[in-house]
Amino acid sequence: MSGLRRLVSGPERAVGVLAVTQILCWGMLIYPPVLTMPHLAAAHGWSLAFGMSGFSLALVISGILSPIVGGLIDRHGGNVVMAPGALVGALGMVLIAGIDLWPVYFVGWALLGVAMASTLYDPAFATLARLFGTTARRQITFVTFAGGFASTVGWPATHLLLDNVGWRGTYFAFAAVLACVVAPLHGLVLPRKAAPSVAAPSPNPHLMPAEPLRPEGRPFVLIATAFAIYALMLSGVTSNLLAMFQRGGLDAGTVVTLGALFGPSQVAARLADFLLAGRTHPLWIARGAVGLMACSFAMLAFAGPSVLVAGVFCVAFGAANGVMTIARGSLPLLMFGAQGYGRVIGRIARPALFVQASAPFIVAAAVERFSDATVIEVGMVCALAALGCFLVLQPPRAAERR
Repeated sequence: MSGLRRLVSGPERAVGVLAVTQILCWGMLIYPPVLTMPHLAAAHGWSLAFGMSGFSLALVISGILSPIVGGLIDRHGGNVVMAPGALVGALGMVLIAGIDLWPVYFVGWALLGVAMASTLYDPAFATLARLFGTTARRQITFVTFAGGFASTVGWPATHLLLDNVGWRGTYFAFAAVLACVVAPLHGLVLPRKAAPSVAAPSPNPHLMPAEPLRPEGRPFVLIATAFAIYALMLSGVTSNLLAMFQRGGLDAGTVVTLGALFGPSQVAARLADFLLAGRTHPLWIARGAVGLMACSFAMLAFAGPSVLVAGVFCVAFGAANGVMTIARGSLPLLMFGAQGYGRVIGRIARPALFVQASAPFIVAAAVERFSDATVIEVGMVCALAALGCFLVLQPPRAAERR
């Protein structure tokens, strides 16, 4: 009964609130453009690339603002920052759908960039770290586990709305959800006070540093570089992978089926980490994930995209991405501590978001200039480079061992 009371009235309710809002925000801000953009571009007479440049602008704006948003959450709390962010996103949706002028279109996407910076994983992680301190890893894992269902909800909902109310109605509906559901949850339900157990000993003290590292110099550069390289692989591959499989000789139906393996693999990996939370240092999780990616790229490069090989690649890549998201939240927490965590994770996210914004175009251009095989080989090299960064990186000395 006391556990239920904490979930309803204590700081622990942040986990439930953020689990819901992460599904909604990812499902409305990140996943829809692949479905809505062809309709939007056709309605305006624009090229698809011109339409998608708005989405890239949003990612760049998000990268610029991430450290600022994280610092605000450190000082004032998630409810003060995440609720206005949702309202700004709602305004951006209204501008995109309601005014047919290209400058206003880009203003709308810039506002969505503000919403991305203040409502997605990084501000959620910063909020949890502020509430739970260095013990927030399990809460971060649960929120990312729930967030893994965003595509499961977002794509079908977007498809249903497009069929029934068109692309304008879809964006107006998203604006209503951001303003009437997400913003109130963040502003009124998200806890303001830290959990009283923040100072309690960790159940796995071997993970806790005796003294956190300063977020600067070689350790910070290695982490930021590794996650930026990872963002290049993730964004570049996921935006071009299915087309690569088709050019490799697989039929469209098989390709779609293989692509669907990505989501369940991601969720399954996060569930495994949730059940084993605290038993493995996030640094080893990151090393294992990018090592698995490197092996997957090597298998695809040398064996070619058969149904079996492509299926194994999608499962491995999805599982690796599932735990890398958790490592991105928990590794900086255990390396640099909870003090100022929001700004630290924002600084780490900034180069990764810049890379994420440009990666689809870079990879598409590389495919046209060279070949799919060359791009896959470069992906393998990138995975090995990220692995090298994580291998060189050493965690701070543990407080105690058992």
